[in-house]
Amino acid sequence: MSNASSSRRTWLLGLAALAVIGAGAAWYGLTARNPETAGAAECRASQETAGRMKPFAKGEVAAVGVNQSPKPPPAIAFAGPEGQPMSLSDFKGKTILVNLWATWCVPCREEMPALAKLQAELGGSDFQVVAINVDTRNRDKPRAWLQENGIANLTYYADPEGKLLQVLQKSGHVVGLPTTFVVDAAGCEVALLKGPAEWASPDALAFMKAVLNRP
Repeated sequence: MSNASSSRRTWLLGLAALAVIGAGAAWYGLTARNPETAGAAECRASQETAGRMKPFAKGEVAAVGVNQSPKPPPAIAFAGPEGQPMSLSDFKGKTILVNLWATWCVPCREEMPALAKLQAELGGSDFQVVAINVDTRNRDKPRAWLQENGIANLTYYADPEGKLLQVLQKSGHVVGLPTTFVVDAAGCEVALLKGPAEWASPDALAFMKAVLNRP
């Protein structure tokens, strides 16, 4: 083989190697820059939880969508019971059922007693119902409504500024109210329901016990 041919062959091999390296770097860069891809990898261990849940999404909770590729939930901010700023990361280490409700939403009001019963039945160190009120007018009304209806065991969370709804509408979580999603102890979203459910039903209890890996 001539020196020219040998040099060209070496150049082509080097070019191919650079292309492979470049493609790998590009893939890595896209993965690093894409929080959804990175988040899915971060939540891979939660696939086991999703697998346990899937057979129990039936009956009264048949409309709940179990996420086969769990991912971090949208970053939302809201106010705690004393008005302190909070986010979902404050609950990491605990499975939470996040419910968005408003006093002007009839289905929301109808399912609040069931959510309170769910909290009473399963609430503890590993689980909590996080019901976030999104009324933007008459900020005293939601607390008064809960009191009038004897719903005392749900901690009061609220977003009277309406910013939380904007974030969740952009992410596709909310098309109307109520909306409910489940975040596991690892901080990964494993289920989403757009609409109401009977959260105190045997079906719902079995579903949530599957999330919690309780008998």
